[in-house]
Amino acid sequence: MLRPTKHSHPDRTVLNVALVLLARLRSKRVEDYDALRTYAKAKVLGGEVLFLPALNFLYVMGVVEYRPKTDAFEYVGPNEAV
Repeated sequence: MLRPTKHSHPDRTVLNVALVLLARLRSKRVEDYDALRTYAKAKVLGGEVLFLPALNFLYVMGVVEYRPKTDAFEYVGPNEAV
């Protein structure tokens, strides 16, 4: 699902939506879940379908963290190797 094929539109992939979300989170630092979903839907055609896989990808990569009390995601930056 992450690897685009020759039939994939470059703007409608999980990696592109993850990049859009990452740019938003880097500028705002903390963003509400609903606001982030609305932003993805407005910026990318089909963004509502790709939103969760893109957010999961960023979480697994360790770039964002979820804050359950505020229902928001926070940009924490890349993990540094020690």
